[in-house]
Amino acid sequence: MISFDTILEAHDRIRPYIHRTPVLTNQTINEQAGANLFFKCENFQKIGAFKARGGLNAILQVVQHQEGKAITTHSSGNHAQAVAFAARQVGLPAYIVMPRTAPKVKKEAVLGYGAEVIECEPTLDAREAGVREVMERTGAVLVHPFDDDRVIAGQATVAKELIEDAADRQSVSFDTILAPVGGGGLLSGTALATYYLSPTTRVIAGEPEGAADAIVSFRSGRIEKAPYINTIADGLMTTLSERTLAIIRAHVADILTVSDAEISAAMRLVWERMKIVIEPSSAVPLAAVLKHKDQFSGQKIGIIITGGNVDLGKLPF
Repeated sequence: MISFDTILEAHDRIRPYIHRTPVLTNQTINEQAGANLFFKCENFQKIGAFKARGGLNAILQVVQHQEGKAITTHSSGNHAQAVAFAARQVGLPAYIVMPRTAPKVKKEAVLGYGAEVIECEPTLDAREAGVREVMERTGAVLVHPFDDDRVIAGQATVAKELIEDAADRQSVSFDTILAPVGGGGLLSGTALATYYLSPTTRVIAGEPEGAADAIVSFRSGRIEKAPYINTIADGLMTTLSERTLAIIRAHVADILTVSDAEISAAMRLVWERMKIVIEPSSAVPLAAVLKHKDQFSGQKIGIIITGGNVDLGKLPF
């Protein structure tokens, strides 16, 4: 298991390259939720998403240990940007396999960081085949979106900052922290950081009904596929790994699913009331709180807003 020292080292390693993002509150949303919500706003992070943390932590170690002279990964968007950004910081070429259905804004951002984009069909098999071809052709090192301890440790720094800043600046100790779940890298890191820093705090995941593999895997104890894939939360359309499932089953209390309509309503609420841009995947935890008000009534709740890289031409409202 990733140790607390590993998370501390990851934070020290990436600190010069990232923002310590703010923790914001909103009274109107608190009243609607019937709870006190504290939003960790990774939409203000470098590349517009938390993924910069895991990508940097992994790639800085690739360079440190001289593991390779190029980087590759597969991603629908935010991890792609993270790897492209981190590779540029250290002067390595990056080859990013992206599904052809990935948002245009995310593809353009990856290209803007100087990476090469290789498009594939929107399936996990196609992504993995694309990465294998790149590795054979270029000798690039794979930095997996979530099935990598270095990536998970980097993502854990989000919850570390959230817990520290809430305690230091607002004297808040959380009853619950919520994060969305796709491949489980952020959720695993969140669960581990919370376990070490605030062991009485529950960690709960939000997941779209249209990509609900994690809740099935969480209950069965083995990797399962979602019954169907159809959601506006494009960043969460992946499946857990054995690594992330093991951490999640050990340290996560529950997974709650929400519909696209509930995600859209939560996203719009944040845009209108907090005046900040978030993407659909980021709205999933808030949607879960609003759907299950009785479960969270009166609690102090940390919510991780994962990113703000939304295609403004395809808003769900």
